[in-house]
Amino acid sequence: MSDSRARSRRIRPDSRPWEANATRSTSWRPSASGPETTRPPSGWRRTRRSREPIDPFTGTASGGARHESAGRMYGPRRDLWPDPRYDPAMSDQPPLTLMTVHAHPDDETIGTGGLMASAVADGRRVVLVTCTRGEQGEIVVPEMDTPENHRRLGELRAAELEAAMADLGVTEWESLGYRDSDMMGRTGNLDPRCFWQADLDEAGGRLTWLVRRHRPDVMTTYNDFGGYGHPDHIRTHDVAVRAFARAGDPAWYPWQLAPEHGGTGPAEADGGLAPWLPKKLYEQAIPASVRNAMRDRMEALGEQSWWSEPADASPEELEAWRERMAKMLVPDESVTTWIDVADVLDRKWAAIWRHRTQMSPDSPFLRFGVDAWREYWSREAYILRESRVPTAIPETDVFAGLA
Repeated sequence: MSDSRARSRRIRPDSRPWEANATRSTSWRPSASGPETTRPPSGWRRTRRSREPIDPFTGTASGGARHESAGRMYGPRRDLWPDPRYDPAMSDQPPLTLMTVHAHPDDETIGTGGLMASAVADGRRVVLVTCTRGEQGEIVVPEMDTPENHRRLGELRAAELEAAMADLGVTEWESLGYRDSDMMGRTGNLDPRCFWQADLDEAGGRLTWLVRRHRPDVMTTYNDFGGYGHPDHIRTHDVAVRAFARAGDPAWYPWQLAPEHGGTGPAEADGGLAPWLPKKLYEQAIPASVRNAMRDRMEALGEQSWWSEPADASPEELEAWRERMAKMLVPDESVTTWIDVADVLDRKWAAIWRHRTQMSPDSPFLRFGVDAWREYWSREAYILRESRVPTAIPETDVFAGLA
């Protein structure tokens, strides 16, 4: 990406946009490039902004200038996305917007990569929010597993995210700026900077600010177990549910809102926002039938997967494993929305490989190639948690019921 298409903006410590004290700094102004966009653009000809992650203590983008890959401004990539048959400039209406809310880099591609790529190909606007940079993750590629790479893992994963977003065609992403909490029960859960320790109202305010700024019509997140019990995934669910409920209510976080919208923040021309009510909220789902089919396929190939019952587990361990699986999986009849992603599966597969520190070539899922799993991965499953518009269930489109 050339320098002419990338800019960063430092946020003053006393003017974090999601906090009440944002209104105390009379010297704060939007960047020199002009006022912030507070409504979706009327077409893709206009460059959109995506801020750098905000350090929760210093209030600066990335704590300085190092993590530059996650906060750039991008113009539309008309050579790839959206589908060339679609031209938003021909419409008077802004494109419908999808916001996917995830815990770490790579979660977005594995969980919702097909939906994101399909939405972009259909001319929708897609905004990704990642709550942490995944600093506590493992490095599963032996030649990359070095002390230096662990020290700068957040930067590496941000760069991997940027590459994955290019494959999916997504040009806007944000970070809430929290630290990775590590797996449940580890000492990383106790770090006061980590997402697991975050005040939920404060974290909800950060995401509410992004919802009001980007104005998504549809949001996705995890279930209340966080998909598989990771503390950051659980917190992501908690925060997304709060932001979905609060972004349209001017009583919540009024310092984010312009006076003309009943708030106490800067005027709309100076970056103040308006309340915004997302229409639909989805949770990702792992259907039991897909898990069972993939487990059987793995075992037929002579591989033990994490979907298989642990062979040497004690009765107590086996019971805990079964309880965990019950929280992860949903019956097929509970799925409200099946998204056909067959046409973009190769793009999702390419994006998965961009997260190189997290993808071991020895993993059976990856070693056998995308064709081995195509019949299982050609659809993504979601549960419609809440809708503010009438819609018929089952669905095949998360934008069903929206104009």
